[in-house]
Amino acid sequence: MKKKPIHVALLFGGKSAEHEVSIQSAKNVYNSLIEKEYDVTLIGIDKQGKWMPMPKQYLLETSTEFHALKSSESPSTSLRESNSGGKDLLPIVNESMKSVDVVFPILHGPYGEDGSMQGMLQIADVPFVGSGVLGSAVGMDKDVAKRLLRAGGLPVSDFLVFRKGEKIEFSVVKKKLRLPCFVKPANLGSSIGVTKVTDEKQFNAAIKEAFEYDTKIIIEEYIEGRELECAVLGNENPKASLPGEVVLQKGFYDYDSKYIDEDNAKLQIPAELPKAKIKEMQMLAIKTFEVLCLSGMARIDFFLSKDNKFYINEANTIPGFTNISMYPKLWEATGIPYADLVEELINLAIEKHTVQKGLKTSL
Repeated sequence: MKKKPIHVALLFGGKSAEHEVSIQSAKNVYNSLIEKEYDVTLIGIDKQGKWMPMPKQYLLETSTEFHALKSSESPSTSLRESNSGGKDLLPIVNESMKSVDVVFPILHGPYGEDGSMQGMLQIADVPFVGSGVLGSAVGMDKDVAKRLLRAGGLPVSDFLVFRKGEKIEFSVVKKKLRLPCFVKPANLGSSIGVTKVTDEKQFNAAIKEAFEYDTKIIIEEYIEGRELECAVLGNENPKASLPGEVVLQKGFYDYDSKYIDEDNAKLQIPAELPKAKIKEMQMLAIKTFEVLCLSGMARIDFFLSKDNKFYINEANTIPGFTNISMYPKLWEATGIPYADLVEELINLAIEKHTVQKGLKTSL
């Protein structure tokens, strides 16, 4: 008798500024799931947070141009009753999850990568790809992540944190961090809302823009040097990929360079580094993964300064899976093809859930 295929629910879109990136990531993940003969259910989430069961051909027909989901594309559901006649989400999730073996949330940014979705899936008692509630929340918050890494003895650049309503003086920031510096929303990815600041006028505009995306911002010291990335895969015994380097023609590694303007950023995989530095970077990547309580997958971003010192920039717990994304490309260079990587992530999700199910819940 032929073994029944594993049923995977692929979640994509999301209530985030990284919504469009998620759809492109999901397109590639879906193709790999089909290649490996998984049974796949597609669930899109629009920018208002409406859940929409999508037809199986949706991602096959999706163009490579970035676009957002529209509620009209499929009947929507929500957590609460809505005036538009949307159905209540919780009963639908509980019903549909009965047949789902594992969820792959390819959701970047808030409400998908920050522990929110992970908490709901954990309560629904369904295996899911990636880090749990704590690791996801910590990885998303650049302020908390940097403080934990610093407490763990890992190298991070100097930074300042401000909340909405606090007084932010350019002269104080300039004295502490020097110029140029980077202004970022504390909880977002894909370089959205990030500005490299070189003067006071830019600084004021950058502060305003960053607060449009988050109520907390982080201002970081600029590290002159190389931008390097390392992929981590695993649960209890994570492994690190070969490193890759982002080589820029101009500016910094912003949203356009990551996803739109392929000519500005070239990915050097593997990065040209001495064996000792590769080993050091892999060790730091795994240590970061462990300190931040991550599981399943993460991409760890580094700077290598001109005096040959590594600084950890950030951890991405649901890295991009687009055609030009670094995470899958790093594993391909290390010996794990894209479809095999997706399969291993699903196996890790099931393994983690099995371990958690084995824990005692009563005395």
